Amino acid sequence: MNMTRTRLPERASPQEAGFRPEGLARLTAAFQEQIDRQRIPGVVAMVVRGGKLAYFEALGRRDPTQPDPMQRDSIFRIYSMTKPVVSVAAMMLFDEGRLFLHDPVAKYLPVFKSVQVGTVRADGQIDLTPPARAMTVQDLLRHTSGLTYEILAEAPIRKLYARAKIYRRDWTNDEFSHALAQLPLMYQPGTVWDYSRATDLLARVVEVVSGEPLRDFFARRIFGPLRMVDTGFHVPAMSHPRLAEPFAQDPDTGADVRVLEVREPVAMDMGGGGLVSTATDYARFTQMLLNKGVLDGQRLLSRKTVELMTSDHLGAIPSVNDLLPPGHGFGLGFAVRLQTGIAPVAGSAGAYFWGGMAGTTFWVDPAEDMHAVLMVQAPGQRDEVRALFRNLVYGAIGD
Repeated sequence: MNMTRTRLPERASPQEAGFRPEGLARLTAAFQEQIDRQRIPGVVAMVVRGGKLAYFEALGRRDPTQPDPMQRDSIFRIYSMTKPVVSVAAMMLFDEGRLFLHDPVAKYLPVFKSVQVGTVRADGQIDLTPPARAMTVQDLLRHTSGLTYEILAEAPIRKLYARAKIYRRDWTNDEFSHALAQLPLMYQPGTVWDYSRATDLLARVVEVVSGEPLRDFFARRIFGPLRMVDTGFHVPAMSHPRLAEPFAQDPDTGADVRVLEVREPVAMDMGGGGLVSTATDYARFTQMLLNKGVLDGQRLLSRKTVELMTSDHLGAIPSVNDLLPPGHGFGLGFAVRLQTGIAPVAGSAGAYFWGGMAGTTFWVDPAEDMHAVLMVQAPGQRDEVRALFRNLVYGAIGD
């Protein structure tokens, strides 16, 4: 991170970007209502259409315990919005012929040659059998690896993840991958979509193939070229006053809210959820994707590779949890909308998106030449705020 200002798109009136002013005003009012009701501490939201900055607002407070207001350059923990960045890193290596989607993960991480699949018996015991086929790089990218997340609904194999303390930020990605390889897969590779530790493992594959730590690859190959000056795995001391914070207790449940401590570096460059960023930084990333891999003369991915990433890679493979919305498939790092209908929120066929556990989200809609970024630190209210943002942005489109 440094103090160089991130370059913004050209500011335009709502009408110039194809929005109705009253529609975008309604979005601001809706966010302000959420803040006034103490549902969320504050928000930064950005909408870009046709290359024009149509909406960019900071509302509420950066930290509910402090009097200072939210700023447009406030820094947020983006959790799983890290995953698309890791996916782009992997596909940059794909573009260079340094890895292939059909490659077994064990080609790069030999410890996975002996991984087993767990089958839970009626008595709760787990039988171990070899996988019917190897876990591949494509499986990691599309979450069909057979891995799972210990934070999802309770299940015997997920309990093994928890007991093994597989989430430890004092591990390196290498140490993490060795520990994960000792645990059984929950499914046969390629048979189901289940959100998982796959992208954390993909981060280690990127390190092995590139020959450098993930943070260095990101800085040299992605954040530097895109001028994402405030994105990284921790917030340096000079930027601590810009770090957004959640409420201490969830406004719905009263439970304590715990988020990542990001003020100091940690050993693990957590590919599944470790980055911090700003709305302007992440919008540089989403604009690059909308532009089919290039921004301001800096090409990260080929046009055909972006098309490959943002197409459905599941087909008939079923999803086993509700994190993948109705009407969506999954590409290589993103949920991909398959049709205009079915999904419970507004959007276009071919749009793709993902979000983070603390409430952040983004989407890219090629049909509307639009991308949008929402930054908030409100884990319990994330579904409500994301749907509000999405529906009101689309509701404001005037042509």
